[in-house]
Amino acid sequence: MITILGAGGAIANEVVKLLSARKQPFRLVARHARAVPAATELISADLSDKDQTIRAVAGSSIVHLLVGLKYDHKLWAEMWPRIMANTIEACKRSGAKLVFFDNVYMHGKVSGAMTEETPFNPCSKKGEVRAKIATSLINEWKDGALTAMIARAADFYGPETPNGLPNVLVFGPLAKNQKASWLANDSLPHSFTYTPDAARSLVTLAETESAWNQTWHVATTPNPPTGKDVHRHGRKRARRRSEIPRPEEADGSSHWMVPSVSR
Repeated sequence: MITILGAGGAIANEVVKLLSARKQPFRLVARHARAVPAATELISADLSDKDQTIRAVAGSSIVHLLVGLKYDHKLWAEMWPRIMANTIEACKRSGAKLVFFDNVYMHGKVSGAMTEETPFNPCSKKGEVRAKIATSLINEWKDGALTAMIARAADFYGPETPNGLPNVLVFGPLAKNQKASWLANDSLPHSFTYTPDAARSLVTLAETESAWNQTWHVATTPNPPTGKDVHRHGRKRARRRSEIPRPEEADGSSHWMVPSVSR
């Protein structure tokens, strides 16, 4: 049984599509789990509670930890260590392998491209939390106590991803005839991960025996755009229609939106 912890999120929904197409049995777990036609099981659970997490994971062979919390560093500091500890304990008890979908906050400020070998050097409270929980999981597999992996993504975009950075800062506002914005220097390249690519990466990695007990970066489109590129693309789309751009509609001026998956 494949179990998805954090069902209903952007990445979880894409993983569900893949598992459904393959007719693989899977269990959905969320605080308020919602039914999906192809789901084998549905469990509502609070993953900050150890007993509930153990029950949610019981009988699993592979567990995908895809939880998303409110973007608040105090909440992250309180909840993430508990969720990670509970998930690790639950996987140990059930003998399940764990795939943790992570971000890159723990790396802090980096000059150049990030790789799987980039050291942890957090420069924010959220980054400190992510470094802490990632280190705890890595130590488990190094000690031979658990079979697991970490799969990291850049900021993502894609279908049904309203909270993705390009959508929140650029495409959404422009679709409402509002001013677009950017978080930092809009002249610098910024990588983005297409959510279906991230999901395919997770499923593929979980099926690859040699991938376990390592950290991976999921498939991410090369030649990242600058903030100015994203704004230019968004303005072009806004002139034509009020909708979030889709990669399959990309043209020469929006090549960065074309998904690229390594096989």
